[in-house]
Amino acid sequence: MTALLTITGLSHRYGDLTALDRVDLQVAEGDRHAIVGANGAGKTTLLALIAGTVRAPTAGRIELAGRDITRIGPAGRARAGIARTFQTPQLIGSRSALDNLVLAAWRHTGRGAGWSHGRYRRLADLGRAMLEEVGLAGCAQQPAASLAHGQRRLLEMGMALAARPRLLLLDEPAAGLTASDHEHLVAALHRLPHQVTVLLVDHHLPMVTALATAVTVLQDGRAVMTGPTRQVLDDPAFRQAYLRTATAVT
Repeated sequence: MTALLTITGLSHRYGDLTALDRVDLQVAEGDRHAIVGANGAGKTTLLALIAGTVRAPTAGRIELAGRDITRIGPAGRARAGIARTFQTPQLIGSRSALDNLVLAAWRHTGRGAGWSHGRYRRLADLGRAMLEEVGLAGCAQQPAASLAHGQRRLLEMGMALAARPRLLLLDEPAAGLTASDHEHLVAALHRLPHQVTVLLVDHHLPMVTALATAVTVLQDGRAVMTGPTRQVLDDPAFRQAYLRTATAVT
């Protein structure tokens, strides 16, 4: 299958700290790929470099569908089809859940288009359908700030999907979710069109096993193992890399 995301020799340093060390990674178009590892392994730095929110890696190259995007900013990468969620949901708290979705979709439905009631109504209809997809149909008019933590995470994922991404980056999507929220999230991700490629970072292994078809293990900034999900998670070397201390992960 054709690779949508290709990472070659990617390294990044924060002063004297090496966060990523010559990471190679390929994610096929339509794949569901997870990045796992102990705290400090470099997982969030990797997502930030792919999204462009951390600029200029120390070394290496990032390609999307064969195009070098290593030096392109986050806005350009969003236009190229990359969307991301964060560990802490990035929402406009004073606006309703529906308005957050409309605003997320607005910039992806025609450059330079101004305000119109007709356009808002069309996007609001799409937003209501997206809220239903992620299990928030009853929250459309609630201010985002009033939602429970798990609901805010689900709303942010809906906003990322509203951007119609080719590559969806999920940073610990299961963090803080109730069992019910987790079910809604997994169901929504399973309903994604096959052409949407998903790369997720999560400590929650049930989320990884429910969604990912392949897993890459990071240890001290290096990719030490990649393979089919069940094969990797059953490998004793995975537990050595992932569970080095009893308190390394949550």
